[in-house]
Amino acid sequence: MTHMTTDQPTRRASGALVPVLAFAGIVVAVMQTLLVPVIKDLPQLLGTAPSNATWVLTSTLLSGAVATPIMGRLGDLYGKRRMLVLSLAVMVAGALISALTSELLTMIAGRTLQGFAMGAIPLGIGLMRDMLPRERLGSAMALMSSSIGVGGGLALPLAALIAQHADWHALFYGAAGLGVLSIVLTLLVVPESQMRAEGSFDALGALGLSTGLVLLLLPITKGSDWGWSSGTTLGLFAASVVVLVLWGVLELRTKAPLVDLRTTARREVLLTNLASIMVGVSFYVVSLVLPQLLQLPTATGYGLGQSMVVAGLLVAPLGLTMMFTAPVYARLSAKYGPKVTLILGMLIIAVGYGAGLGLMSAAWQSLVIAVILGAGIGLAYSSLPALIVGAVPASETGAANGLNTLMRSIGTSVSSAVIGMVLANTANTVGGVEIPTMHGFRVSFLIATAAVAVGLLLALFLPKQSRPEQHTQLRASSEEDAGIAHAEEVLRGFRGRVLDAGGAPVARAKVTLIDRRGRQAGATLSGEDGSYTLAVPAEGAYVLAAKAAGHGPHASSATHAGDERAVDVDLSLPGETVPA
Repeated sequence: MTHMTTDQPTRRASGALVPVLAFAGIVVAVMQTLLVPVIKDLPQLLGTAPSNATWVLTSTLLSGAVATPIMGRLGDLYGKRRMLVLSLAVMVAGALISALTSELLTMIAGRTLQGFAMGAIPLGIGLMRDMLPRERLGSAMALMSSSIGVGGGLALPLAALIAQHADWHALFYGAAGLGVLSIVLTLLVVPESQMRAEGSFDALGALGLSTGLVLLLLPITKGSDWGWSSGTTLGLFAASVVVLVLWGVLELRTKAPLVDLRTTARREVLLTNLASIMVGVSFYVVSLVLPQLLQLPTATGYGLGQSMVVAGLLVAPLGLTMMFTAPVYARLSAKYGPKVTLILGMLIIAVGYGAGLGLMSAAWQSLVIAVILGAGIGLAYSSLPALIVGAVPASETGAANGLNTLMRSIGTSVSSAVIGMVLANTANTVGGVEIPTMHGFRVSFLIATAAVAVGLLLALFLPKQSRPEQHTQLRASSEEDAGIAHAEEVLRGFRGRVLDAGGAPVARAKVTLIDRRGRQAGATLSGEDGSYTLAVPAEGAYVLAAKAAGHGPHASSATHAGDERAVDVDLSLPGETVPA
């Protein structure tokens, strides 16, 4: 069983915590789109074949997929801020390596290190859950979750401007500078969370998951080059299935697994993760289609003839709208819940792609599509962490959100592969150059619409949020409401004192609430006077387990029937035996 400890005092979170964590998420997202303006020039810049140059992008994707769940679990175990700073430091090192080279293998190594920063997203969400008052949590998590799109959207025009007027290595120097700034701000503003998951790091599980993900994502990203029916592609897909199945068996038998598959298999978690894949697919389609449509020459008959910078500026509202959607999401979610906002977001995405089928003949129409899709994707992305947080214990927040972020990455990877194949198969060859067609763009939009329809169907089967903890987090929309909610929560719990053999209070004793299924339902430390307070998620039978230095562990049964219960825990009594 995984428990949560609170062994260290926490500094009060400042008002700058959310902007600083969101900025870290934006910096990480910038790495994903940093090279988009120079993709077509990479073979020449690196002196290699186009098929080899694609590894510069693929390596970042693979390392990000591997690092996301691993860093989330390490954050749960050893401190989320510590792992956030480590992720950003690795990214800065990778950016500097790439800035100082034009050699392919060294560039791939630098880009691989840059991908490790993707773990910052779930770590930031975990820090927010641990530290923010409930009235701020909904909008904060929404902004952090949307930072992936915000950073990607804002990076396009800025990267294009730099690439047009400076050496392309300046892109990496700029990214390294942003990373250093983010590290400094994090150290100055963000306190370390006192929440810890007990247990050890599942190194074998991390190796198995990493191997399985690489075997899965590698043929997805390189299938177009290798051939989808080639022995290499099919062999890697088969190997990924075998490795991931074996990894799942191992995780189910491990006491402290990297990913708690039993929690992941819960209906609300499983459906949310599957819906995340579909949202990831739909998000990446617009990023692939609109820049190409805008930059194609008007001589094609459908190209809009815009420069790289103008195209980036027209697509940038996609990310800006996602950012401004966060406070809107908080209000909607507070009233209707994250399930409804997820459904609403996907409906807006479907409307955006449906309208986009007929809005491809002018630059201003691309702007309209970007704004509509930004609003829909922003609502959908904002809903995902709230659904995950409401379904998992606090001690598993980092790992669970890491897995959810991974699902979105898998969605974008699938989208990149499928849309790339569609545009290649529908392209016209002019003078030895393949030019995407309007037919290919429209088929791509139809694929995105189909993905959203599948995601919408999955979202409809999500259960309603029923946990009072999550209900409080999402419904408390003002400080007054939050205070009332907190007072009600305290009255619906256990309170008392931890005592020793002589009846004296025991300070800093760990008191853990365990439900009848053997799962942790809460944890706290007793105060200097031995007092403790624990809210309960629901009425029913519980076990109160306590332990302190110099005293033997004690556990006793307690039943909560909806009223305040005073329960003193006497460490001098033998109590009951419960799993540690």
